Amino acid sequence: MPPKFPTLTPLELEIMKVVWQKGRATVREIHAVLKTRRPIAYTTVMTMMGVLATKGHLKRQVDERAYIYRPTRSSAAAMKLMVAEFVDRVFDGAAQPLLVQLVKDRRLTKKELEDLARQIEEG
Repeated sequence: MPPKFPTLTPLELEIMKVVWQKGRATVREIHAVLKTRRPIAYTTVMTMMGVLATKGHLKRQVDERAYIYRPTRSSAAAMKLMVAEFVDRVFDGAAQPLLVQLVKDRRLTKKELEDLARQIEEG
């Protein structure tokens, strides 16, 4: 059975970040933001937002002549699902190897490690 909210592709995540920032948006508004970053066709954005709606990440309603898209969950909730799916898929559900890898790759600063240790102690 496929996941209820499949993992976001890089382009889908880029679109979702803009929608989360705006709270609600049309394809035209999302396209305007994305095209300032790189060339992207309006039809590509329109197709991807339709895919995101089909996957359950966005909901849409008709407003005069355009669809208004809203996220179905907060960015924090979506990230939680994405991290859980990543840990399950890559690390067979074990988070410790991920943390070890982050420490080994020096992706966590000393302060971040201290904050993490404090959060672990607090439960």
